[in-house]
Amino acid sequence: MSRIVILGNAGGGKSTLARRLAKRHGLIHFEIDKYLWQEGWIPAPVESYSEQHRQIISSDNWIVDGLGLRDSITPRIDRATDIILIDMPLWMHFWLAAERQIAWSSGELQHAPGGLSAMPPTRDLFQTIWDIDQDWMPGIRSLCDDAERAGKTLVRIRSVDELDRLTPAAKDGCAS
Repeated sequence: MSRIVILGNAGGGKSTLARRLAKRHGLIHFEIDKYLWQEGWIPAPVESYSEQHRQIISSDNWIVDGLGLRDSITPRIDRATDIILIDMPLWMHFWLAAERQIAWSSGELQHAPGGLSAMPPTRDLFQTIWDIDQDWMPGIRSLCDDAERAGKTLVRIRSVDELDRLTPAAKDGCAS
């Protein structure tokens, strides 16, 4: 029974990693952005998101990627058996997010975040990346450290090379 949570800032490869690990280990993949956002990047109702999140984490044999609502992170970590924290430098998230925006605008993006059809405004995306880095990541790192001290497995990914070594793309044909 595995319950893997993947956390980290936007553009860091959480969903790509989750898809690869889910396929490799036979787990059900839940992308939090699918529950957090409605078409047009409109936030889903809090009650709807919270209920879906509760149902997801109460089950077994899953991999969940994304941040979601801030107050949903702790229960997800508490329920997880394993945690993967994508904790790359801020500039790398900007770079990867820019590459994704370019791929999206040119029609080459294989998996849009949350399955949404409209690309997020780049300015808003970059502001979100900055805000998460400054406001959320210190607390997320602390929660992950606490979980590791409590005996949970924590894998920190600090570079694209480490991410690629964890799940090589050639195995399943997913684009990063």
